[in-house]
Amino acid sequence: MAERVIIIGSGPAGWAAAIYTSRASLEPLVIEGAVTEDNRLKGTLPLGQLALTTEVENYPGFPAGDMRAFLDDALEPARVPYRHANEDPHRAVTGPELMELMRRQALNFGTRVKTDDVVHVDLSQHPFRLKTLSGEELQSLSLIVATGARANYLGLESEEQFKNRGVSACAVCDGALPRFRNRPLVVVGGGDSAMEESNYLTKFATRVYVVHRRDAFRASKIMAERTLANPKIEVKWNSVVDEVLGNDEHGVTGVRLRSTVDAAKTEELEASGYFAAIGHTPNADFLRGQLETTEKGYIRWTKPFRTHTSVEGVFAGGDVADDYYRQAVTAAGTGCMAALDCERWLAAKGFD
Repeated sequence: MAERVIIIGSGPAGWAAAIYTSRASLEPLVIEGAVTEDNRLKGTLPLGQLALTTEVENYPGFPAGDMRAFLDDALEPARVPYRHANEDPHRAVTGPELMELMRRQALNFGTRVKTDDVVHVDLSQHPFRLKTLSGEELQSLSLIVATGARANYLGLESEEQFKNRGVSACAVCDGALPRFRNRPLVVVGGGDSAMEESNYLTKFATRVYVVHRRDAFRASKIMAERTLANPKIEVKWNSVVDEVLGNDEHGVTGVRLRSTVDAAKTEELEASGYFAAIGHTPNADFLRGQLETTEKGYIRWTKPFRTHTSVEGVFAGGDVADDYYRQAVTAAGTGCMAALDCERWLAAKGFD
């Protein structure tokens, strides 16, 4: 028997879609992703990119407070994310905690969850066919794709070692955190994203080093000029990050650069933060080109201000369809939109 709606993905968009569709009595099934070493390395474990972050200070409705008491009341003990014994309970919610709370909220309304990966979909027939990593085959009258996008990193072991301890891929998400304030920071990249991130970080940092492997930015002229004119930004041309430096006590303490012109030339910079601004990759490989995408590979919405895709009955929400905002609140918003679009489509087709 076909499901009425399957939601693929378990970030803010996926759980928002689940909350709305479950409250509409559509009995959604969320396929949240598998816990595998491959997903860990790619950063695509269940609960999305927020599960890889620390404190989240900009999600509406979660001001700093006694988070420990709230979490102990809202979540079953096995689902409370790891915390340090000496942590301050009066603080902002962390990314993993926020995602567990969203998940719990969806479950409270009857959402069903499978901890598995979708490895293949067939959108050429209806109901749609799906196959999971465990070998299970499913059918659904509608789909909501909310698989997100993963940040691109250089692939250094030291990047992985210091993620959430000074290594980040989102200045807007993390730049205002105390560990980055009034300290020097490093941004890697040469496109518009790197220009935006470096200029944004000057609000908090004493100095921002932009590391670029060439002698000219590939960013738009106006963005490059704005960066070069900022007195708090220093560009390290013809350079690559050889290693992120740090220790267990302080996290990131600096970076070691290597010249792309003279491989024997190195330089160490003191910094408390390292921001990778070399793009994102939408998690859409499993679709195998069955949905229309943008030139960057993001799922394209085919109706203005709607989450409809190029295949009728398939909707997309969150960062898999958004290469511009990439915030938890916007992802949750488009997840809500996808749920409402899906509900109305099912009703119009007589599938409600």
